Parts: sequence; C-alpha cells; structure tokens
Amino acid sequence: MGLREQLQHDGYLLLRQAIPADWLPGLREVFDAGITSHWPVPRGWDWRHALVDDNPQILAVCQLPQLLAAAGVLIGERFFLSQVEGREPIGGGGYQRLHRDLSNQRPGDTVGALAFLDDFGPDNGATRLIPASHRPNAEEAARGEHDESQAIQISGQAGDILVFDVDLLHAASLNPSGAHRRSLLINYAAEGLYDAYQQTAALRQVRMDTSARYAPGDFVLASV
Repeated sequence: MGLREQLQHDGYLLLRQAIPADWLPGLREVFDAGITSHWPVPRGWDWRHALVDDNPQILAVCQLPQLLAAAGVLIGERFFLSQVEGREPIGGGGYQRLHRDLSNQRPGDTVGALAFLDDFGPDNGATRLIPASHRPNAEEAARGEHDESQAIQISGQAGDILVFDVDLLHAASLNPSGAHRRSLLINYAAEGLYDAYQQTAALRQVRMDTSARYAPGDFVLASV
C-alpha cells in the first residue's frame, strides 16, 4: 500500500520532522506570546490557547508542501486554510473523550492537523486515535465513540505534524507531568465551504487572509 492509499485508509498520517528544526525556537516564542484568555467563545479551563494566525512563520508551517499534500489527498478537491491557533494542555488537564469533529457537507471535506512544537507522548497528554475509524460500518458505529479498545496513543518529537480526517475518532489525553505540549491546531476545508466559514470567522477569532486556494495536484505526498 502506497503512502497516499495508507493515508486514505487510516484517515491520518504522522509527518515526521516536517517542520525545520531551526524554526522551532521562534515558533515557541510566538506561541507563548500569543497565549490569551480573551476569546469570543469560552475555551476549556485546562488548556492554554494562543492567538497566532497573524504571524508569518506560523502561516509558513500551515503551507508546508508535505502538509498541503496530505490535506489534499484527504479532501480530494480544491481547498483553503480556514484556521490556525495554538493549544496546550496544562498539568493535570487536557483529557478528552474520543470524538469526531465531523465534516460539514460530505465525508472528507474538512481536515485537521496538529503541528507539535514540543516532544509528545503519554507523559504530556499526546493524542489518542483509532486508525481507519473515519468511515465506520454499522458494526463499528454501534460500538459507540467512547470505546477505547482499539485506540492508540501517538508519540514523537517536536517538528512532527499529525494530519487527520476530522471524522476520525481522536482525543487529547491527560497531561500528567505538566510538561509543555504546545501545538498548532490547523484546519483546512473544501473550497465550497468558504462562505460558511466566513460567516463564523469572527467567532473563531480568525484574522488571517484565507483567500489562497490549493489543489490536490499541486503537491506530491512523499515520506518525510
């Protein structure tokens, strides 16, 4: 099975060391400077949230060719960068139940990515997910979203990026150590959703220009 087919089958791909190492110190500085509690919609008490979408280096991460290639494979049509913000679970917090963020109009029209600025694993609340759960059959759907029996917890290094179909069962885990797990939560959406996203941009505190368009054929997905 090729990388493209693996991504479509599993619903996710971990791009190892996709962010250049010399970008990471600056990205962490931008993240820390952007932490704020002033959001139009309340955020979870056990997370730090950073407003970062007006920073050129952050946007450069969102436009890395391998990341756009993976998003294009999952969306399968022209798409745009809809949002990016910083998230970090505090010590003793961050736990989520397995859930799907849900596509808007058709399966696969929305893709998420977590760009990790720190090493991540069980000690600091790394993401859990169930591979290939983004297109459940009747039996799989009947088990319910909170069945953890097939969940795996990913781990890796700063600079890795997890790309996933938003219908994939996934969740953040408890951060027992309190160690940093700063990440950029990035979202891409099919071009047809643009007007709907524009209507909620203020609620999501989106300040960046989202007019750029990307096509699946613009980038080649290769091992990183």
